[in-house]
Amino acid sequence: MRTGADSSLLAVVLPPVAAATAVRAAWADGDAVAIIDPRDPQFRVEERLSALRPTEILDATGRRPWRDRDGEGEPVPAGVAAVVGTSGTTAEPRWVMLDDHALEASAFAVHAALGADPIDDTWLACVPLTGVAGLAILARGFHTGTDVMVHERFDTAAVARAPQLGVTLVSLVPTTLSRLLDAGAPVDRFRHILLGGAPAPPGLLARARAAGAHVSTTYGLTETGGGCVHDGRPLIGVEVVTDPTTDEILVRGQITMRGYRLDEPATAAAFTPDGFLRTGDLGRVEPDGTLRVGDRRKDVIITGGVNVSPTAVEHVLLLHPAIRDVCVVGLPDPEWGERVVAYVVPVRKGLPPSLADLRAFAQQRLTAAELPREVRTVEEIPRSPGGKLLRRLLPR
Repeated sequence: MRTGADSSLLAVVLPPVAAATAVRAAWADGDAVAIIDPRDPQFRVEERLSALRPTEILDATGRRPWRDRDGEGEPVPAGVAAVVGTSGTTAEPRWVMLDDHALEASAFAVHAALGADPIDDTWLACVPLTGVAGLAILARGFHTGTDVMVHERFDTAAVARAPQLGVTLVSLVPTTLSRLLDAGAPVDRFRHILLGGAPAPPGLLARARAAGAHVSTTYGLTETGGGCVHDGRPLIGVEVVTDPTTDEILVRGQITMRGYRLDEPATAAAFTPDGFLRTGDLGRVEPDGTLRVGDRRKDVIITGGVNVSPTAVEHVLLLHPAIRDVCVVGLPDPEWGERVVAYVVPVRKGLPPSLADLRAFAQQRLTAAELPREVRTVEEIPRSPGGKLLRRLLPR
């Protein structure tokens, strides 16, 4: 509940369907929420709670105040509606605070772009609610009055049946769209599909459109409340420019974040003096206003729409007794968008751990998305004089 100028932050540690109900109730009460997946390893849940420092927690045992050995949680500034974790190039995620007004502005801008109607349309949330894509769907339902159907996880058959149950709008990542196409699902029965989370592999869009799908590619960040550019065109109320010196994409509008929770220096660094959000991505704006997104400056790996921190994976793999040094990168993958690849320097030359061994070793400390899908042996990991990994110099 609200306390003076601040608001309660409720950590919702429930499966998706139950979490969606809890989020709607919390928003109706004026509380902020952060969703954590209870299916993650327990140590990861506890790490996220400690970093997040919520004032309350709601899990299978009920709702109660949260505290750990360092003390009680901390409220969020008034007006903040959600805190969403996002992993970058560091081991620990940053927690992005999104205002109620930002989520509302994004909801109506997306609906305007799609021509959505709260009476005729229904959203399907089959992406994780712990990420901004899933949370944004809940916010669209809450602010526009549009019905939302929530699935516990992505299931090809269940998503294929969803139009029969009235679903008209869905957000997908390239991997899930590809699986629907492989299964011969009636993708043409969705009135619109938003595709984001990772670059679409060559041929996927043409294949989807040949099947009759109405697909829009999206660009955005957790810090922009999700996709704020559709098919290269900024949504209503969104201004996109590029830095003339660095070509970094800059975004300004009501949809941008309030800031990073409990990290004022990072918040200050994220914005330009005139209020543009620094995205960390490179691109250019064409004369007609279309945004062309290029390479990411961040090292984050996006696999199946899930952000993976290579540093976090490296920290675990370095514990393996057969590995002397390691560097993790994302390489193009036709199914996942990117796959997690571990470049390893073995302790004994010519005797690196196998992929199966490495995955078995790491599975208790890494999520499924973080587990390597390929191992490559190198004699040395390239580093700067200061010891920084030079991922771009690895043999591809």
